[in-house]
Amino acid sequence: MEQWLSSIANLGFPIVVSIYLLVRIEAKLENLTGSINELAQVLIQFKQ
Repeated sequence: MEQWLSSIANLGFPIVVSIYLLVRIEAKLENLTGSINELAQVLIQFKQ
């Protein structure tokens, strides 16, 4: 039983940190995608 708790403690922390970082990066990637799309629209209008 103690071995199971130790394994959960050792594996749980990295999993939680990884999920937290992925969620944060996802939001930043969405903002970056929106900015790139806006830039593309401005460049299209500028080209005309």
